[in-house]
Amino acid sequence: MISIRTYKLVVFDLDFTLWDAGGVWCDCLQPPFSKRDGRVLDAAKAWVRPYEEIPECLLDLAAAGLDLAIASRTTQPQWARTLLDLLGLREHFAYEEIYPSSKVRHFAELKAATGYQYGEMLFFDDEMRNIEEAGELGVRCVHVRNGFRRELLDAEISL
Repeated sequence: MISIRTYKLVVFDLDFTLWDAGGVWCDCLQPPFSKRDGRVLDAAKAWVRPYEEIPECLLDLAAAGLDLAIASRTTQPQWARTLLDLLGLREHFAYEEIYPSSKVRHFAELKAATGYQYGEMLFFDDEMRNIEEAGELGVRCVHVRNGFRRELLDAEISL
């Protein structure tokens, strides 16, 4: 039997899900951040870049009428926002929960802000502890291994 899922909000973690921050979490980078020759770099020249298929997927999700959000536990929220701006990704997200806390709090805030039920949310994250926390709320969670790929999204929804 084929099950059709209806999502209204697609949520992404940042590190190792939306972007590669030079092989570390963004709060391990060294500001200031800059954009040079189309690359976003930290002070030590670590290259921060979205996974290859992220930009197109974000555009496709928005074109399909889905809202987008970020849920990140980073201890450096302002750094994450700066990187999102430099990468030109922040404009895609209507909601941001970027601060050190549990995903339970992040999703409670997203539910309050959007009015969507947990079952109407789709979440991509690389950490199993986050998948488990959000999953217990009823959020549909997809474990991202080795960076986001389009096939992970296509397995969940048809755009």
